Amino acid sequence: MATRAFDELLASSPAELDACFGAAPAGAIPDGSARGVALLAPGTRAARTLAAWARTGWQGKTFDRAAGRLRNRLTPFGVLGISAAVREDRSWVDGEPCIVLDYSTTSWVARPVRDEIRQVAPGLYLGVVFLGRRRLPVRFALEFR
Repeated sequence: MATRAFDELLASSPAELDACFGAAPAGAIPDGSARGVALLAPGTRAARTLAAWARTGWQGKTFDRAAGRLRNRLTPFGVLGISAAVREDRSWVDGEPCIVLDYSTTSWVARPVRDEIRQVAPGLYLGVVFLGRRRLPVRFALEFR
């Protein structure tokens, strides 16, 4: 299930992930398909199990940089679903540059969701999730190959 990069993120504490996100540059808006992992209880024994469970519903995201859009890959079959507008903007976490995945104008289901990602390593992005203006304790990672 997890790559070495995902394993390292799953083993990190929430504070370590927040520090990693805070220190990372926005990076370029990605293009293409990324494998995703949900970081639901990072740094705990349950992290890998929860990530595997979440993978049954969410596989990752497919970005179209030229169109400024993405679509989530859902179900074990990777069905393309819930879309988002993608742009560079200031983070609600710290006011620094990030890549915003904005569902407010593209999805009825996920309308109140805003994801922010930053590139923490080549081909690897770390994301945080907002519901409305409230940051959720959920994080995720995207790996492009």
